[in-house]
Amino acid sequence: MDTKNEMSGAVDQMKEFKHDMLREIYEQPKAIADTLARYLQQGGWNRQIFDTVKKWLGANREIVIAASGSSRHAGLAAEIMIEDLSGIAVDVEYASEYSCRSTLAHKDAAIAVISQSGETADTLAALRKAIGLGHRTLAITNVAASSMAREAALSMPTMAGVEKAVPATKSFVTQLTVLYLLALFAAEESKTLDKATVAEKLKELIALPELLASQLPELQKATDKIAADYNNATSFLYLGRGVHYAIAREGALKLKESSYVQAEGYPAGELKHGPNALVSETSPLVILAMQDSSDADSVLRYDKTLQLMRDMRAQGANIFAIINRGDAAAKELATYSVALAPVSEHLLPICEVVVLQFFAYYIALHRGVDMDHPRNLVKAVVVE
Repeated sequence: MDTKNEMSGAVDQMKEFKHDMLREIYEQPKAIADTLARYLQQGGWNRQIFDTVKKWLGANREIVIAASGSSRHAGLAAEIMIEDLSGIAVDVEYASEYSCRSTLAHKDAAIAVISQSGETADTLAALRKAIGLGHRTLAITNVAASSMAREAALSMPTMAGVEKAVPATKSFVTQLTVLYLLALFAAEESKTLDKATVAEKLKELIALPELLASQLPELQKATDKIAADYNNATSFLYLGRGVHYAIAREGALKLKESSYVQAEGYPAGELKHGPNALVSETSPLVILAMQDSSDADSVLRYDKTLQLMRDMRAQGANIFAIINRGDAAAKELATYSVALAPVSEHLLPICEVVVLQFFAYYIALHRGVDMDHPRNLVKAVVVE
C-alpha cells in the first residue's frame, strides 16, 4: 500500500470540510509522517539532529518540562514515556508556575519547553528563566523561526503545518511524536533499550500514520452518533491510567474549549476519592480502556480499569469507553464504545486522542458552537 496515497485519501474523501478543526483532524497522519521525515533517516536517527540532542541530555538524570494547556498534556505523556523507557526522572511544570519557582529547584536539570506557537508568553518566560540559570534548554514548537526556537540551545520543531482552529489537534499529535522519539533516543543512550528494540519501535512508529489514516472515517462516523446521544449531558469526567491520564486531561480540555461543556480529567484510580459524587446520568464517564497485551504493566492498568468500569456500571454510570478492537469485556460494560486497532503502549495516546478530538468536535457541532473560534480564547499569547 502507498502510505502517502492512503493518507491523502483520508483527507480527500471529505472533499470539503465545514470547519478547520475537522480538516486538521484529518491532516494528522500526514503531519506525523512529515515530522518523522525530519527526524529519521532510513528508519534510524538523523544523526545531525540527535548528536545535538545527546549533548542536551548530558550526564544528569533529570529533565524538567515547562508548558501550558495542551502542550503541558503532551509533556505529561512524555513524563511517562521517558521514565518508562529510559529511567530518567522527569518533572512537568506549568510554565506559569516554573517562572515563579525558587532558583534552587531543579538546579541540575535539562529543561524542555513545549509550545505550539513558540511565542506563548508564560512558556517563553520559563525558557528565559532557564537560560538565565544556565540550564541546557530545548524548545519543541510548531514554528521553527519562533522566539523559543531561536533562543533555546536546541530546537526540535514539529511539522504540523498551519493550524487555524484554536483547539490543538495536529500540533498536539506531532508534539507527542517528537517526545516519543526523544524518549526512545534517551532509552538507547541510557542502554535501557538495546538498538534492536529501538529499531523495532521506530518501525512501528513509521507505520502509524497509515494505520491511523485508515481508521479516521470509521472513528468520525462513530463519534458523531455518540455525541448526538450525549447532547443533554451537563458535564463529563475523563479517566485514564499511566500515559492515558495525560490524554484524559487533553480530551477534557478539548471538550471544554470546543463546546463550552464542563469536563475534567482524572487518574482512573482517583474517581472514588471524591469525583464519584458528580457521576450521574447527565454527567457521564469517558474512560480510556485500551491496553498493550505484550506489556505486563499495561495489562495490569487495563485490568484495574476494567474493574472500575464494572463498579461504575453497577452504580448506574453512563460510560463512553475507548477500547481495543475485539475487546468484548470492555464493550459489554460500556454504554457506548469506540474501538481502535492495537499498537504498543506509548503509541496508544496518539490514537486515543483522535477519538476525543472527534468527540469534542461533534459535541460542539450538535450544540451550535463555533469550535474553530471559541469565545475568550486565542491561538497564542505573544509577548509584546
